[in-house]
Amino acid sequence: MVDPLKALDTVKDLRERRHAPLVLELDLSDGLVEGAQPDPLAALMGARRVHLRDVVEGLRKARRDPRVKALVAKVGGPVGLAMVQELREAVAGFRAAGKSAVAWTETFGETGQGTTSYYLATAFEKIYLQPSGDVGVTGIALSEPFLKDALDRAGVAFRFGKRAEYKTAPNTFLENDYTAEHAEASRRMVESLGGQIAAGIAQARGLSEDKVRELIDRAPLTAAEALDAGLVDELAYRDEVYAHVRRRAGKEARLQYVSRYNRSGLSGRLPSGGKEAVALVQAGGMIRLGRSGRGPVPGQGGAVGSDTLAAAIRAATRDPKIKAIVMRVNSPGGSYVASDAVWREVNLAREAGKPFVVSMGNLAASGGYFISMAADTIVAQPGTLTGSIGVYSGKPVVSELMERLGVNFGSAAFGRHAEMNSTTRDFTDSEWERLDHSLDRIYADFTAKAARGRGMELADLERLARGRVWTGADAVDNGLVDELGGLDRALDLARRKAGLPANAPVRSLPHVSPLDRFRPAESSEDRTAAVARFSGWGSLAGLAAQLGLPAAGPLVLPGAWEPR
Repeated sequence: MVDPLKALDTVKDLRERRHAPLVLELDLSDGLVEGAQPDPLAALMGARRVHLRDVVEGLRKARRDPRVKALVAKVGGPVGLAMVQELREAVAGFRAAGKSAVAWTETFGETGQGTTSYYLATAFEKIYLQPSGDVGVTGIALSEPFLKDALDRAGVAFRFGKRAEYKTAPNTFLENDYTAEHAEASRRMVESLGGQIAAGIAQARGLSEDKVRELIDRAPLTAAEALDAGLVDELAYRDEVYAHVRRRAGKEARLQYVSRYNRSGLSGRLPSGGKEAVALVQAGGMIRLGRSGRGPVPGQGGAVGSDTLAAAIRAATRDPKIKAIVMRVNSPGGSYVASDAVWREVNLAREAGKPFVVSMGNLAASGGYFISMAADTIVAQPGTLTGSIGVYSGKPVVSELMERLGVNFGSAAFGRHAEMNSTTRDFTDSEWERLDHSLDRIYADFTAKAARGRGMELADLERLARGRVWTGADAVDNGLVDELGGLDRALDLARRKAGLPANAPVRSLPHVSPLDRFRPAESSEDRTAAVARFSGWGSLAGLAAQLGLPAAGPLVLPGAWEPR
């Protein structure tokens, strides 16, 4: 039998909790992800990860909520620079509404460098550091390996063609040091990113830029040195930080994670129904033919399939209640053919009268730029890495290695180029001609479409292409990107272009339920019709995987481009 007194106490407690002051929490120990993963297993494993959109929307919602008194954030996890800049904007908006925001951490880089996590912390009103911690604001560095000498010793020779001199991925295998163009591009990226960080820290902490650069050159700094230099406000442990926050917020205040806060309430759970809305389409990961899912490289995020992404854009285009489309791109590229299929759908959406805005995340380069360049407006953060308008392709030749090992190959072939992709022999002159023809065709198509999308003369676009990677700040100056900002800014622009109110809802696409993954498709227009495929390399997929090449295809930015 239910005790009526206990039931009344429970109801009273729930009522008090509903109206109690709130202190929002943000824990970035495990980093930040763009959104839900398309692959069910990856989504399950990442269910507890913090989503960027939850944080940005939650802090925006909290600005107008009188219950929310403060934000306390633990910083220090792996978050890319562009995401950090997006969070800084969200925190700035929260503080502008008169809310308190403090950041704390045990250390900004105990065994590694903590430049970007400290840069994020400077957006907060106060920074607390554990007394035993450090401030590892050591700057930004790119470390790029060159394997030619090692490969020569092993008897492996790579044969690559590329367009053009700034397309640096093949240099890992073809060079033993920087080329002049490679060094120029890498230096400029580091200078641009480092300059953004130094300027942001200086402004937030009331220091001169020269002083910040001097401190960066001295780092890593001990907690006491950082306090003396004005980089942190107090040395304190977690309990002391939370006691301070609670004193300011009131003893009745309760804690709630920003993600939970954003998803709480009926308004956050009910669909927008018949309301006119903006569609948000996610394009995160390597670009490949087929359906989105797990990426080709474990631990490197998901893969965005052209079938899935194109179907989402088509669905948004056909829906009369969707008045504009925002595509969030966080991709190093991949398959040229898949990228071109998505590019076509972006154009069709615009022809149908739907404003199309691209929001770039940490990385939107090579194929990631290809799928973006036809949009009405491209928005990026200053620290976004973008561009890389170029292409490369080729193969390794292991005949010398096999000879050393005593391995011989016999072959029989039908067709002059049947063994073109064989790793046991070099390209013939005729095969090189075919490879060069393919690279010329892809590069000409890429640059022509980029020039058209950006409203430039081809010659002007060509000077910005040639495979070169740009930061978002430089891309805006050069016209490859329209303006600086985050997802919030892109959604606002889309609403304005479509004539929607500022609070018009956002609908995420594609929305596929668990049951949809198992039911048979009705037609090729059905959202469940796409069949997952793994690689953009075609017949070279297995070989590319064995050699550690970018498994998603030849239109991909090499390496791990995520300054931290």
